[in-house]
Amino acid sequence: MAAALQLLPRVARAPLLPLLWGGPVARLASGMALAEQAQQLFESAVGAVLPGPMLHRALSLDPGGRQLRVRDRSFQLQQNVYLVGFGKAVLGMAAAAEELLGQHLVQGVISVPKGIRAAMEHAGKREMLLKPHSRVQVFEGAEDNLPDRDALRAALAIQQLAEGLTADDLLLVLISGGGSALLPAPIPPVTLEEKQTLTKLLAARGATIQELNTIRKALSQLKGGGLAQAAYPAQVVSLILSDVVGDPVEVIASGPTVASAHNVQDCLHILNHYGLRAALPRSVKTVLARADSDPRGPPSCGHVLNVIIGSNALALAEAQQQAEVLGYRAVVLSAAMQGDVKNVAQFYGLLAQVAGTRLIPSIAGASVEEDAKLHELAAELQIPDLQLEQALEAMVGDRGPVCVLAGGEPTVLLQGSGKGGRNQELALRVGAELERWPLGHIDVLFLSGGSDGQDGPTEAAGAWVMPELASQAAAEGLDVATFLAHNDSHTFFCRLQGGTHLLHTGLTGTNVMDIHLLFLQPR
Repeated sequence: MAAALQLLPRVARAPLLPLLWGGPVARLASGMALAEQAQQLFESAVGAVLPGPMLHRALSLDPGGRQLRVRDRSFQLQQNVYLVGFGKAVLGMAAAAEELLGQHLVQGVISVPKGIRAAMEHAGKREMLLKPHSRVQVFEGAEDNLPDRDALRAALAIQQLAEGLTADDLLLVLISGGGSALLPAPIPPVTLEEKQTLTKLLAARGATIQELNTIRKALSQLKGGGLAQAAYPAQVVSLILSDVVGDPVEVIASGPTVASAHNVQDCLHILNHYGLRAALPRSVKTVLARADSDPRGPPSCGHVLNVIIGSNALALAEAQQQAEVLGYRAVVLSAAMQGDVKNVAQFYGLLAQVAGTRLIPSIAGASVEEDAKLHELAAELQIPDLQLEQALEAMVGDRGPVCVLAGGEPTVLLQGSGKGGRNQELALRVGAELERWPLGHIDVLFLSGGSDGQDGPTEAAGAWVMPELASQAAAEGLDVATFLAHNDSHTFFCRLQGGTHLLHTGLTGTNVMDIHLLFLQPR
C-alpha cells in the first residue's frame, strides 16, 4: 500500500482508515472529500499490479540459484538467459527480473514508452529503473501510444536478439499493455506509415482491440507468434500483464508468443465491416494475398510457456478490500466492461438510479420500466461475468454506503477532433446521465481512470463526476453536449473548476486497463 500511495502527489489525502464520525463511514461533508476517497481506492487498485511485486510472485530461484521456477515449471540456469520486453509496465518488470537473475542474464532489449525513464526518475520510483551497468538495452518510443520509427528500431533489435538464440538458451519475454505499439515490425513491402494509418482508421471507426490486433498480426513479422518463431529452438517464457478484457494471451500485445488463430478471411471481414477494404494500399493487399497462399500455415509455439502474472481482476480485488476497510459494502461488478462508451455511461447512470431507490426504498425513484431497461442494456453490452444481481442485492435496505467496482476497456467512436480519452469521455457522459435522475437523498460519485496513468494523448489518467456536474458547468459557461460532440472531454475537465475533477497520477509503470468506481451514500 505504501507504494500505491505515491501515485497521487497532487491530491491531498485523508488516512485510508474507517472514519468514526457519524458511523463506519462518515457522512462526508463535501463531494471533494468523497472524491479523495475514490482516488485513494484507485491508488490501491494500481498499487496491487505494480510490476516488481507481480514478477517476484511469478518467478523464483531454487536455493542453489541453478534453476528458475515459473509456476510449476523449472528451467536450468547456466548464464543462458536472454530478455526482451515491450509495454508500459516493462521497465519495472525488467528491473525486477535483472535483480532476480543476476549473472544468469546475458543480454536484454526492451521497448518502453517515450519519456518513461525520466518520469519514473522524477517520481522517485527508483525500483522501476534499471541499474547503471544493466545488461538490458532500453529503447523509448511509441509517443502517445502510436508506433513510430523509434519503436520500429526497438522491434528490429528484439528480432535480431531472438533470431540469434540456440536450443541451450532461455528467452524471457516481458509483455504488458501498450506492447503492440512498441513492437511494430511490418512485413515488407508494408511500411510503418501504411500500417499506422490503417490502424488509426479502424480505431476511429470503433474497432475493438481484438479486431485491431487481428489486423496487426496479419501485417507483422513478430506478432501472432512471430517472436516465438524467431526465437526457436530456444525455450521461451512469456510473463504477461494483461490489459485486455478476459486476459486472452493471443490478443495481449497482439500475441507475439502465441500462434495466431486468425486467417486472411478474418482480416477481410473486419476491413469490409468498417468499409476500408477498397482503400487498402497495394502493399497490404500483397501481404494478405501472400499469407493466404502460404503452405506453412501459422507458426507453432510448442516451445513457449505463457503466464498471466497480473490483471484488472487482481487490481479490483485489492480496491474492494480497501473499500470494505472504509466501511463500504463493496461489490465487483465485472473486470470486463466493454462496448460503446455511450452505452456504458447509460448503464452506469441507470445503475445509480435503480440502486438509489433500493438504498432508500421510501424515496420515489426508479420505475419497473427503468429496472427493465438496466437489465436490457446489460444484455446488449454482453459483459462477461457481470454481477449485476449481486450488486443490486447489496443495495437493498438502508444499510449504509455502497461502492461498486468495475474494470475493462470501453470503446469511443470518434466524431470530433477534440482532446480526450475513453476514461474522461466516460466520466463526462456518466455525469450527464446522473443529472437526469432524481437522487437528492443520496451522494453519488463516479470515477474512471486508466491504470497506466495516461488517458489518451493527455496527462490525466481520468476524471470523477457527481450529479451536479452539468449545473456546475453551466455556471461557468460550459455546455456538456458541445464538448461531447467534439470528443473534447479533456478540454472540458481542464476548464471546469480549474481542473479539480481530473485524476492526475503521472505514468504509473503498470497497465491493466481501466478502473471504474461508483459510490452511493445515503445522506
